[in-house]
Amino acid sequence: MTIPTTIRFVTLLICCTLQTGCDDGRGERMAALNRLVGQPEQTLLLTMGVPTRSYDSGGVKYLAYDEQLIDIIPGTPGVGPWNLGAVPPQPIERSCETTFQVAQGIVRSFILRGNACD
Repeated sequence: MTIPTTIRFVTLLICCTLQTGCDDGRGERMAALNRLVGQPEQTLLLTMGVPTRSYDSGGVKYLAYDEQLIDIIPGTPGVGPWNLGAVPPQPIERSCETTFQVAQGIVRSFILRGNACD
């Protein structure tokens, strides 16, 4: 049995759209963060604000910025007067830590950690 060309095209289009949609957020974040590499530390502070925490080691600074998000997965109503089978809404905690490495007053690199970095 062969799949009609139209169905294959629509399936491919949907898959490509979903893939692009997933990449957009991370791509934009990465582009914005990449623009800070090579910039003075002052530009980083003006752009990102005061870091959540910092650490100095051998003349190299590490500036960390934490982002916390809570997504809510909607619940489902139950059946009947006793709400049988009801599922309450569920909070999902997500976080992203962006740590910049600054040496000689210049942003050298960054790293992302967490499940909300997209």
